[in-house]
Amino acid sequence: MKVLRLHDTAEGRVVDIEPREPGKFSMYVCGPTVYDLPHIGHGRQMLVYDVLRRYLEWTGVDVHHVSNITDVDDNIINRAAEQGRSTDDVVAQYEGEWYRASDALGVLRPHQDPHASAYIEAMVELIRELVERGVAYETSDGVYLDTSQVQGYGLLALQPLDELRAGARVDVEEEKRSPLDFVLWKKAKPGEPTWPSPWGDGRPGWHTECVVMSLDLLGEGFDLHTGGLDLRFPHHENERAQAVALGRGFSRHWMHHGFVEVASVKMSKSLGNYTTLTDLLERTEGRAYRLLVLRSHYRSPMEVVPDTIAQAEASLESLDAFARRTADLPAVEPDRATLDAFRGHIGEDLDTPAAVALLFNTVRAANAALDADDSGAAAPLAAAAKEIAGAMGLELRAQADEVDQATADLVRQRDEARAAKDFAAADRIRDELVAAGWVVEDTPAGTQVRRA
Repeated sequence: MKVLRLHDTAEGRVVDIEPREPGKFSMYVCGPTVYDLPHIGHGRQMLVYDVLRRYLEWTGVDVHHVSNITDVDDNIINRAAEQGRSTDDVVAQYEGEWYRASDALGVLRPHQDPHASAYIEAMVELIRELVERGVAYETSDGVYLDTSQVQGYGLLALQPLDELRAGARVDVEEEKRSPLDFVLWKKAKPGEPTWPSPWGDGRPGWHTECVVMSLDLLGEGFDLHTGGLDLRFPHHENERAQAVALGRGFSRHWMHHGFVEVASVKMSKSLGNYTTLTDLLERTEGRAYRLLVLRSHYRSPMEVVPDTIAQAEASLESLDAFARRTADLPAVEPDRATLDAFRGHIGEDLDTPAAVALLFNTVRAANAALDADDSGAAAPLAAAAKEIAGAMGLELRAQADEVDQATADLVRQRDEARAAKDFAAADRIRDELVAAGWVVEDTPAGTQVRRA
């Protein structure tokens, strides 16, 4: 089976993806650390791998999709301490926010979402084996992996070990043998959640959880491990290093997506350009953000600003208008050449920009056929357009949402408030509409609402 080529970070080139088992595909997507609202970069992550999974399933492949939940982490502990809450409360809140945003984007839930806290004993066992093999060592504050003993360490960093060591930050932990060595087990500190281990009570380091969970749920030599470029090194390299040190087959391929930028700057909290996905989805529907993500190649930076969102919303409306126009066409087989072209685009390193261009070209061709009163030519093109959109998770809506009288009154009141420059009232009404389940959009024609 060869239905896909992807850029493999470990090889630095686009390669054929030959699954471990014919007709099946195993993928591990690095999931969230649940201590805050998901941001729009997380939204891109969700959508990139959702499109990959949907495409594979559309081609008939049986996908096994695992994505973890990190619920044991310094950020969670710090957030709980700041707010005077338990870590369980923090985890429950933000895991719920993650899945609410994911659902609003129309993202398929993973088949399994293992939580780090459920795998602590297995992590302790993995660390114990590394210590027994002599590739990990204990210090006064924890247990560390000796990266100098890992063959090929630095593969995913795309740099030689000497260069990595020279560029590493000076670490205050003097007991570490190398600044590249990383913690496997953190010994307990007052007020932190802890678990028992041969090295004293404590908790595992972040890099260990995904090794244990992916190997347990997907087995050795699973097909693909994914995440953002920021996870390539050290996180993914340190996962890989533990499997190598244990002599266990790990991921066969590595896939990493690019950053989301605002005014050509990587989005981050520290730069003050952090935008929550929750906030975005209160102002536009998930399908518009999906279309925006699809228009950018997954390995390229992507800019999210009001103009790009507005363009995606306008394009989405044109697709919905096409769906309404073609709703009564007879059911026919989709145009085969169009679907073959779609396979060629997505199958070659997930080229969604080319696939989106194909979608809109097909829509234009179908509309032109309808303008010429040639429904026979339009029907297979329309069917192909809808098939392509569906394969990328972009649902087209042939019917507008019905707006009840109470909602229509609120929309009118909001437009009146905006016209009077009473923006506090306009914002209050927006919040009321959002709470009732409406997506609120500001357009040249005034407030528009639609269901998420």
